[in-house]
Amino acid sequence: MEKNVGGFDRTWRLVVGPVLVLAAVAAFGGLVSLSTPVAVIALVAGVVFLATGVLQTCFLNRLLGLDTYHDAGEESDASGGMSEERPQ
Repeated sequence: MEKNVGGFDRTWRLVVGPVLVLAAVAAFGGLVSLSTPVAVIALVAGVVFLATGVLQTCFLNRLLGLDTYHDAGEESDASGGMSEERPQ
């Protein structure tokens, strides 16, 4: 599949995903008081966010026509407005 997750989108997925997984694990271990359905939802959402951040592919982004991977690439290709042509 073609990559469609990049930039800030990827960063927040790689941060929020593990936080949700840790919260769910803590809830299952009795360290945090969350109901079981909430802990399961947090675990599933965390795993999905983490996987889509690592793989840089999101099925929902594809359905909605979102592509933050190429948006991030365009910013880094700009190179501060400098062109590759040699001055004359």
